[in-house]
Order: sequence, then structure tokens, then C-alpha cells
Amino acid sequence: MAKSNEVIERLKSKSAVKLQIFDNTRKVFNDLKEVAKEFAMETNREISKTHPKITVDFRDKGEFEADLKVAADMLVFMMHTNIFEFPIDHTIMKSSYVKKDVMRSYCGIIYVYNFLADSFKYNRQNDVGYLVARIFVNKEFRFIVEGKRQVEFLNNSFTEQIIDKNIIRKILETSVIYCVDFDLLLPPYDAVKEVSVSEMQEYTSNVNLRTGKRLGFRFQADPDETM
Repeated sequence: MAKSNEVIERLKSKSAVKLQIFDNTRKVFNDLKEVAKEFAMETNREISKTHPKITVDFRDKGEFEADLKVAADMLVFMMHTNIFEFPIDHTIMKSSYVKKDVMRSYCGIIYVYNFLADSFKYNRQNDVGYLVARIFVNKEFRFIVEGKRQVEFLNNSFTEQIIDKNIIRKILETSVIYCVDFDLLLPPYDAVKEVSVSEMQEYTSNVNLRTGKRLGFRFQADPDETM
């Protein structure tokens, strides 16, 4: 019976907290989708006055995924369905906030990726996207943003703020600005000087040569800009 009681206690504590975090993260993700939809409508309304060919479109692709097309860029938002804990040697684990309650270190994660809009339009399966940001949400709706140039939210620990739509809007706008400024560079000549017949046939039928904003770019690059 002792082991059985231990299982029940674990389910009451850890599993219950993880379910709460999942619900919290899903709420934040739903708020993110609403904010992105409003952002698309507002931006389209303003940009159409002077540049009607530039469009901003939002698509809700289900419970855990959404897209925001901003001109030539595509931002893909994805919520992971699992809950994670930071490693024991992570700075987070040394904070007084987590030391008081280790369950505060468990988080749900929302990913923001940047792709070229043409990669989806022309079904270029080999094209690559880049991680722009990760949003961590814990059981108390405290959050961390890890990513590119989200300077306002740069922190090695959880913010004292509770994440809300105003904060989500700032994260979204900063991510959009980063993606728009993240230009498509020519690949090195030697990387594209040879092409096989099959690759050329695929290219002419599917526009399938691998394209990305930085061939060889890794998220770990630009450490001075990474949160």
C-alpha cells in the first residue's frame, strides 16, 4: 500500500501541476493567436492605404499551430504539448523564486519560427526556417522569453510580470521586426555551382532548390543578440 500511496501523492502533486501548466500555456497560445489576428487586421488596414500589394495574413491552423504571413515572411507559432523542466545547473534553478518552490521551474513552451512565405507557397520542402523566440510559461503565468532582440524581456530568470495580451503584443511586434530585418543572403557560389539533372527537374517543377535566409546559420549564432 505504501508504494500505491506514493503514486497517488505524485499524481496529486507533480501531474496536477503539469496539467495546470499545460492549461496556462494553451491560454497564452490562444491569446497569442488572438493578438496575431488583430495585428494582421490592423496592419493590413494601415499598409493598404499606401502599399496595397503588401499583405499581412493570419491563419489559425488548429489547437497548437498558427501562421502569420508578413509580406515575404512567414512566422509560424507552435505550442509544444509536453511540459519541461530546466536542467539542475541552469541559472533559473539558482533563483530564489524557484528555490522557494521547485515546481515553478516546470514550463510549457511556445515556439516562434521564421520561414520565407514562398517556401510554403511553392511547396519547397527543402527550405529551412529559423527559431526566433521561445516563450516559457509556468504554473503562475510567470514567463521567460528566449530569442532574438527581445531586449525588453531580456532576463535570466522569470519576470515578475504575469504574461498578458499587452506583453504578447510586444513580443509579437519585436519578432516581426526581427524577421523583416533578417534579410535573405546569397549562398556562396561554390554551394550552388553544381546541380544534378534530378535536382534541376525538381526545381523546374517545384522550385525546390534549398533556400533559407542564412545557409549554415544556427540559432546559437549572434550570442550578443540572443536571450
